Amino acid sequence: MADRLISARGLQTYYGASHILRGVDFHVDRGETIGLMGRNGMGKSTLLKSLMGLVRPRAGTVEVMGRATVGRPSYEVAQLGVAYVPEGRGIFGNLSVKENLVMAARPGTRGQRDWTYERVLETFPRLRERLGHGGQQLSGGEQQMLTIGRALMTNPDVLILDEATEGLAPLIAREIWRICALVRESGISSVIVDKAWRHVTQVTDRNVILVKGEVVYEGSSAELRARPELLEQHLGV
Repeated sequence: MADRLISARGLQTYYGASHILRGVDFHVDRGETIGLMGRNGMGKSTLLKSLMGLVRPRAGTVEVMGRATVGRPSYEVAQLGVAYVPEGRGIFGNLSVKENLVMAARPGTRGQRDWTYERVLETFPRLRERLGHGGQQLSGGEQQMLTIGRALMTNPDVLILDEATEGLAPLIAREIWRICALVRESGISSVIVDKAWRHVTQVTDRNVILVKGEVVYEGSSAELRARPELLEQHLGV
């Protein structure tokens, strides 16, 4: 499909002898925001790492922008237009906020330059106040803003957020959800992992629930909100 940006089929991913993903199918279309849900240890992060080339599935296929990527290094997946904000953030603590942002700046795969340095600072005013601070001097919430801002500087077609608001104060978490909504409005596709399902379903079009490495539910946000028995069964809420 012309608008299918990421397509994974039949993923079987292991860590050593531990079988994590069991025949997972997953896709991301252009302009679509997806919530990836499940209790801890159900395979969400492993799926994201399998898509990014950080973990190699033993079986199954992954295509990004129509190109097979299993076995390719993760930087090549990123060059195809996928920006990844991992759990733990991964900023450069010895670089300033400005340096973290500027080093990532590049046009997107279609030459788009929608997310400029100035636009990122307008979106994250807190970062503008801390441009000279080192990454290690920032609070957890500020580091998350910096990581998302840095990802947007690559002008991606797909933005992947693993544990978008985990461990953040409620005020900062609300700011992150505001940013997720802005990203959606800008037309960038997103995959969001977070335990706050109410917030997730407010900014997503479709949701996928994993249980023990298998997809047990896929449907619209409106449908998921209308089926509390699914949330109780699979998420314990």
